[in-house]
Amino acid sequence: MALQWLILTYVVAAEAAVAILLTLPTPKLLRNRFASLVSLILQPALFIVPFAGFHLLDIYWKNEHRLMCTSDVCTAAERDRYEKSIYKAQRNVILCITSILLYWSISRICKYQKDVESMEEVEKRYKSQ
Repeated sequence: MALQWLILTYVVAAEAAVAILLTLPTPKLLRNRFASLVSLILQPALFIVPFAGFHLLDIYWKNEHRLMCTSDVCTAAERDRYEKSIYKAQRNVILCITSILLYWSISRICKYQKDVESMEEVEKRYKSQ
């Protein structure tokens, strides 16, 4: 079970690094090339959206069917284990939502970069006439 969360953590870290690299002020040529490279990678990397969505549904299902430990019958160890599982679930929800939002923001940044590039080409054509 922990392997999928490790994979999702690495994917979020890689997405964050790509988002930072895309938004850094760099020379125009380098920025355009990097944005086009990331655009090529985005299509196969779309697997992250259903992967994270499935895990969100899994967390929701486990939360709905989790044994509640709120009465006086629970021992301190059971209460600690229950709270630890709640904290892990909250962390994993944040991880899933972050991965989806980072994917969306990277795709938007690449789209805007392509739009700016095409507008600059149109501007060059009008200036050359």
